[in-house]
Amino acid sequence: MDIRETQSVVYTLQNILSDEWILADEVNCPQLGGEATFSFGEAIKYLKRGMKVARKGWNGKKQYIQLASGISYKAPTGEIINCEHDAIGNMAIAFVGSSGVQMGWLASQADMLAEDWKFTEG
Repeated sequence: MDIRETQSVVYTLQNILSDEWILADEVNCPQLGGEATFSFGEAIKYLKRGMKVARKGWNGKKQYIQLASGISYKAPTGEIINCEHDAIGNMAIAFVGSSGVQMGWLASQADMLAEDWKFTEG
């Protein structure tokens, strides 16, 4: 790999020099028959990149969370209100399950401490 051909040399070097690397094996590597899982902190990073994630331990099929943006709601007057927040802008975590979408999903203590988060197609 020619480091000069990367889009961001600093980003690439930070990843190469990271102390968070782990060895790939048959438990954590899909190419070796395992399944890639990660922490809630990593799940948040992936949400911000537009990916869908779920807990391996969730019982329901096709349940996942994703980052929603462009959030608005209809007031009782019929007016459409666009949600804007100084700290988070117009985003929230949406939980998608068999009975619909729950906007503003809140993680439980178990969800935040779990290491069984994984990628999902939904």
